[in-house]
Amino acid sequence: MHGVELHGAVLDRLGESIASGTRPPGTVLTLAGLEEELGASRTLVREVVRVLESMGLVESRRRVGVTVLPPESWNPFDPRLIRWRLGGPGRAAQLLDLTELRSAIEPVAARLAAVRAGDDERARLAGLAARLRELGEAGRGTDPEYLAVDTAYHRLLLEASGNPMLAALRDVVAEVLSGRTSLGLMPADPEPAALAHHEATAAAVLAGDPAAAEEHARAVVSEVLGDVQPPPHGR
Repeated sequence: MHGVELHGAVLDRLGESIASGTRPPGTVLTLAGLEEELGASRTLVREVVRVLESMGLVESRRRVGVTVLPPESWNPFDPRLIRWRLGGPGRAAQLLDLTELRSAIEPVAARLAAVRAGDDERARLAGLAARLRELGEAGRGTDPEYLAVDTAYHRLLLEASGNPMLAALRDVVAEVLSGRTSLGLMPADPEPAALAHHEATAAAVLAGDPAAAEEHARAVVSEVLGDVQPPPHGR
């Protein structure tokens, strides 16, 4: 295994154990202990701990060790943490949180894109929506290409908003889409209405119609929210 791959593997193993609660907040780790457990060099363990510190998952202090911090300290927008959480026992709650975030930002991004997007961005968004329909109608909703096109569509929608803060969330949305697919929540035959709303959003952006772009983008994420939302209490 190459150095970069080994670094990623060790980071994933340690990060997943923290994100899943296997190592709960307050757990104190030592570099020597991690070196032995993970079968990695002291240098690699130090590098991985520094990455986890930058994400807010741990705190390293001399004479104390490496302490796992509570979730309130974690950076919830870090794509790596999102991926670890989606792979753990709290995946349903994480998917709901992320979909609620999408429902707040994507309709706004679509409205802004209808006003601010460049001609090339508008044309590319329409092309991606058309390809999504082709793949969806062919029953390829679980294919890697469908995920790639869907991800490119939603990333472009955020970028075309012209708002750098919305655009900065594109990797977060990409992890949500990837997580839905890996968790088996994407049907081979996507809902025709969802495909239609993707196309209608793109068409509204292409036409420079902000109200329609927002309306159809909201319909896209509302459909997803209905899939991941738990039933009301009492049912």
